[in-house]
Amino acid sequence: MWYLDSGCSKHMTGDASQLINLEWKPAGFVTYGDNNRGRILGVGDIGSGNKVIIKDVLLVEGLKHSLLSISQLRDRGYKITFEPEQCIIADSNSTEIVLVGKRVRNVYMLNVSSIIPSMNYLLSRDDESWLWHRRLAYIHMHHLNRIASKDLVIGLPKLKFERNKLCEACQKGKQTKSSFKPINVVSTTRPLELLHIDLFGPSRTKSLGGNYYGLVIVDDYSRFTWTLFITTKDNAYLAFKKFAKVIQNEKECRISTIKSDHGGEFQNERFDKFCEKHGIKHNFSTPRTPKQNEVVERKNRSLEELARTL
Repeated sequence: MWYLDSGCSKHMTGDASQLINLEWKPAGFVTYGDNNRGRILGVGDIGSGNKVIIKDVLLVEGLKHSLLSISQLRDRGYKITFEPEQCIIADSNSTEIVLVGKRVRNVYMLNVSSIIPSMNYLLSRDDESWLWHRRLAYIHMHHLNRIASKDLVIGLPKLKFERNKLCEACQKGKQTKSSFKPINVVSTTRPLELLHIDLFGPSRTKSLGGNYYGLVIVDDYSRFTWTLFITTKDNAYLAFKKFAKVIQNEKECRISTIKSDHGGEFQNERFDKFCEKHGIKHNFSTPRTPKQNEVVERKNRSLEELARTL
């Protein structure tokens, strides 16, 4: 139980369990009416969950009663009405009832549990604005205010839709990704120094050789492209192994690095052992970021569009 005290200059309690958002920090002392002092251990709020009703409540060591300062409630914008049997604390701006206390003998007391219904009431009003925001296809709050003021929608209540509210769905739907700037300078100095590899398929139409997939290999230095048609994804390793042997003999130089995505056809034990045996460095692009491997991804899109037209 909390006591409403006109002689108390600050909200205070000795029970830490009564507070939320409690910040433990020594902040001096409070002096009682008998000139004794209590040490301030921290500052917290009164409320439930993320909803705060009363802020800046002192946690005082050894205090046996929980006190609410009437002067502090008035400074926070609350209107306090004392009646013979009860005390009503309302928001002076909206006149909504926030807290209700009762008179016990000669003092007014407040049960913390009475905070919960009033908070749920305020939350339901708050949720109603979000409900209409979703009903009207996530319309902007500014337009909702205009619609409500002109009675353009039947059943739309006369609510004040705050413009500064953030909708999680709207944020995700309207956010944009940073674009990758094209690199116009070739960073390699010879053929086969870096090969970009990727797989496309399955294509809608089977090739004459009975293949549905294509392994695309692009040389970073010359941008020359090889396309190896394969039956299944599992054949990507065997196709690349055969290609590496042939192309290195043909060009009389070694493959230094290959770059691919994290597809299972490239990131597996057989590929790892092959690269380790022949001294080839295998780099991977960041997951779900195909633009990091744009050199071969662009070729892939062109080949996939061509396969669709067949």
